[in-house]
Amino acid sequence: MTDFLFNPGLIFLFGAAAVALLPFSLRRWLALIIPIISIFYIIGLETGDTQAANYLGYKLVFLRVDKLSLLWGYIFCIAFGLGVIFAFHQNTRFQDISAIIYAGSALGAVFAGDLLTLFIFWEFAAISSVFLIWAGGSSRSYGAGMRYLIIQISSGLLLFAGMLIRINSQGIIEFNSIGLETLAGKLVFVAFGIKCAFPFLHNWLQDSYPESTVSGTVFLSAFTTKLAVYALARGYAGTELLIYIGAVMTAFPIFFAIIENNLRKVLAYSLNSQLGFMVVGIGIGTQLSLNGTACHAFVSVLYTALLFMSMGAVLYRTGTVNASELGGIYKSMPYTTVFCVVGGMSISAVPLFSGFVAKSMILSAAAGEGYSITWLVLLMGSVGAMLHSGIKIPYFAFFSRDSGKRPQEAPINMIVAMGITAALCLLIGLFPSTLYLALPYPVYYSPYSLSHVITQLQLLMFSILAFILLIKLGLYQREVSSVNLDFDIFYRRYIPKVIVFLIKQGMRVSTKIEKLVVKIFFSTSLWIRKHHGLDGILAKTHPAGVMVSWVIGLLLIYLVLYFMG
Repeated sequence: MTDFLFNPGLIFLFGAAAVALLPFSLRRWLALIIPIISIFYIIGLETGDTQAANYLGYKLVFLRVDKLSLLWGYIFCIAFGLGVIFAFHQNTRFQDISAIIYAGSALGAVFAGDLLTLFIFWEFAAISSVFLIWAGGSSRSYGAGMRYLIIQISSGLLLFAGMLIRINSQGIIEFNSIGLETLAGKLVFVAFGIKCAFPFLHNWLQDSYPESTVSGTVFLSAFTTKLAVYALARGYAGTELLIYIGAVMTAFPIFFAIIENNLRKVLAYSLNSQLGFMVVGIGIGTQLSLNGTACHAFVSVLYTALLFMSMGAVLYRTGTVNASELGGIYKSMPYTTVFCVVGGMSISAVPLFSGFVAKSMILSAAAGEGYSITWLVLLMGSVGAMLHSGIKIPYFAFFSRDSGKRPQEAPINMIVAMGITAALCLLIGLFPSTLYLALPYPVYYSPYSLSHVITQLQLLMFSILAFILLIKLGLYQREVSSVNLDFDIFYRRYIPKVIVFLIKQGMRVSTKIEKLVVKIFFSTSLWIRKHHGLDGILAKTHPAGVMVSWVIGLLLIYLVLYFMG
């Protein structure tokens, strides 16, 4: 047991203050030291450790340690460290500080034991992360960042409202199982759902992540959505509604990812689909499914970061990640190519890679609990991941028609970051028992059963064969420069039109009110002038004698009343 306990997110927040004062040569090293110190501190924590204080009669738990929070703490520190290495060559003080605060806030949230502490870190994460989008420096980045900020702040407001209602109606501020039985539970559920990119609430992800910087997207992919998965696992485990929400999340991004030209946006859709697996696992709510969700969240952070790193390296060297403008660059970027393929194999759940040992747990849980349709949807999701992330991204970025581009290989720090991440994806796939020991519940599961391996290989081979046939027959949709809108058409096109319409109507009403006010003002002015003007009846003077008589009369009445009293 550690003698002095505190939330590990504070290490990042205090570190950000120090980083702000240091020159570039020292700043990048301190940014790398922060996650190392944090992970060693977290390793020293024990299940059951807490730090709490009383405030206004409520117990605020600033630190709550269990196996769920520990697992998220490990992966958040690892992800941030890898992101720092990837961005090691970039002298971007503003972005560095934002990334540290963002990661620290996410880390602080997973160790929060009450809703108020969760809300504070939740909002810090939302506000700090938007600067990683704005760091993109374009008008598109600014617009996407503003939409992202509005949506993320809305999530925080819903969380705050739910917290207040829960405290007022039930007197509960602890962050444990919440459920959907109350209004507070529903509000908090939607707040978590926004951050988790539920269907119809998802497009902030595809809209904003591709507009961030080369390294900013790596940080963004690791924290916001995984924090939401943690919150759902903590508050809504076993909520059946999540099974159906997760199934939809797994399926629908496949179609958009296949037709999308921007490969970073393809990855954003792919991330959305991977979140669906986790949400299904939370909804099933068994020990196996929750272990699968936690395991999948851990490995997803790694292989998603690896894929975003590889596309970031391509963007850094070529200036584009549009599939229609790339191809043939494996010749000059061989290391990036290999690492991208490793990421693609991992997200596709190829045996011996990290994705397989996580997804198979959720698939087994769905089949074991009788959710056969959901199981089929998840299988389709695995096939889709292979098509759009395992095949499409490496093929069109590195192997398709020769674009004529011969960019330099990625900087050495980028290669090191991708190499470490790829090694972790392979090690977890080869030796899953190490990660299984850190899962919330005891693991009695072997992913490498004959049925699991054969089923998955059959699906993957079918996906590869289908892709080859479509390419050879010329039936695969040609990659062209375009903008694909799904539900975000409402807040990118229709909502602005509605706002403009409402503004115009408001101006018309305002004009009518203004005319009415002016009319009333002039009418009142004329009435006052008529009665109180120089020629008005109330402005006429009276003879002095008459006024003296009135005064004398009033005095007499007063004297009579005085003496009578």
